[in-house]
Amino acid sequence: MKIHFLSEFLNTPLFGILLSLVAFQIGTLLYKKTRFSILNPLLVASVLVMFFLLYFRIDFETYNFGGNYISFFLGPATVVLAVPLYKKIRLLKNNAFPILAGIIAGCIAGISSILILSNLVGLDEVISKSLVPKSVTTPIGIEISKQIGGLPAITVAAIVITGIIGAILGPFICRFFRIKDSVAVGVAIGTASHALGTTRAIELGETEGAMSGLAIGIAGLITVFLVPLLLYLFSYLF
Repeated sequence: MKIHFLSEFLNTPLFGILLSLVAFQIGTLLYKKTRFSILNPLLVASVLVMFFLLYFRIDFETYNFGGNYISFFLGPATVVLAVPLYKKIRLLKNNAFPILAGIIAGCIAGISSILILSNLVGLDEVISKSLVPKSVTTPIGIEISKQIGGLPAITVAAIVITGIIGAILGPFICRFFRIKDSVAVGVAIGTASHALGTTRAIELGETEGAMSGLAIGIAGLITVFLVPLLLYLFSYLF
């Protein structure tokens, strides 16, 4: 009876949702207790979920039956980031050109670095193209990956890893290079590590969070236009 109930539970969306929420809650508690950047809640939750699935030999498809429901809310959650941006609308107007220039420069640097490093280490072309949209939000990254011949599954993994690394190292890198301007910090983190980085930027301050949220949307649009252009350019250089 218990085995039958467990089998039915695993094949319902509730299993994936509950496992994700519990893992994330554990990650959040660890982060609040320690304040260690490496214990980012999403990173901890991802490791816990993977360990749980591997240990109990549960197929990813079984987990993702409920996990897809959580993924559905990525879009609305990103839109909510417009709230702190609205509060800083005057600051945005006063710094419109530097902000736009910084986001464009960040997008070019992010895409170019992948193409250059992929060529240097001899990475397979399909893998390289899959990594190109690593710094944009998942929905945009998946579509870009499909259009340029990449593998969406690898793109999603690259986006998540990029976001986690940005959330962990972004503030440290800004301090290391003595970048103290709140607008610059927010734009840098949002452009490089999309929504996951923005969650960390919000912790740094309202201005950082607002600028990071703005950078997510603009960087996504710019990347859509830049990727084909840079791929064409680099095809001649290499």
